[in-house]
Amino acid sequence: MRPLAKLLKDKLSQEELELVPRSYDIIGSESGAVAVVEIPEELLNKKELVAEAILKSNKSVKSVLNKISGRKGVHRLEELEVIAGDENTEVLHKEFGYTLKLDPRKVFFSPRESTERQRIASQVKSGENVLVMFSGVGPYGIAIAKKQPYVEKVYCVEINPNAHEYAKENVRMNKLAHKIIPANDDVKKVKFAIKFDRIVMPIAVGGEAFLDAAFKMVKDGGVIHFYSTGKEEDLFTDAEKTVIQVALFNRKRIKIENRIKVLPFGVRSHKICLDIRAGVG
Repeated sequence: MRPLAKLLKDKLSQEELELVPRSYDIIGSESGAVAVVEIPEELLNKKELVAEAILKSNKSVKSVLNKISGRKGVHRLEELEVIAGDENTEVLHKEFGYTLKLDPRKVFFSPRESTERQRIASQVKSGENVLVMFSGVGPYGIAIAKKQPYVEKVYCVEINPNAHEYAKENVRMNKLAHKIIPANDDVKKVKFAIKFDRIVMPIAVGGEAFLDAAFKMVKDGGVIHFYSTGKEEDLFTDAEKTVIQVALFNRKRIKIENRIKVLPFGVRSHKICLDIRAGVG
């Protein structure tokens, strides 16, 4: 029996135990974390019991949040409700030697992508100028500047003003103000005086609408990390077709250097990444 279901075996029926979430995200550190869980509709009348079990099994968790909706709106936020614990859901989250302050009710953040952030950061070369679109509270930018201290500059563009304020604080807190430039703007409208060696596009849904802008802002020979989703039986074909179509429109030759399955995204679907070399081939 799954750990959470085991804690609830005397409080729920067998049918209800089958519906108990298999996993949930923990955002934050030992000094105070929040758990984000998605409780099925059929189990909502028992959500307090589920939350109590999560609190019991994780001593560092101060609040349990139920995900009511997926990401929506211009700020791409999930709707989260506190179902147990502290109403103050601001946390300090630590990963790979840096710390991020955030409130998951005000910004989007995925702790599951820490390894992917390191994968991208490990590719960045000394002297590169990097653009991170939809940069949130700054995790990709900070991961890059920590991993590659000789990066020239990392520009982080985020439209959500709350996420932008957290990003500015996170840059200061990690002592990276000399490397990272946060901007609160629409990445389609912001103007840069340079072209970029590398562009990171970390949203899973909707990123194709920004590929045109990315191809215009990347140097010949530069890299675009484009994220999308793919069905389990054929992860990459649809994303590759989209990339090729937009590249042709922009008269860009491209080479897809890596195809990465990042993490599960819905039923029999995954978030994926295509590492695209522009202006070659």
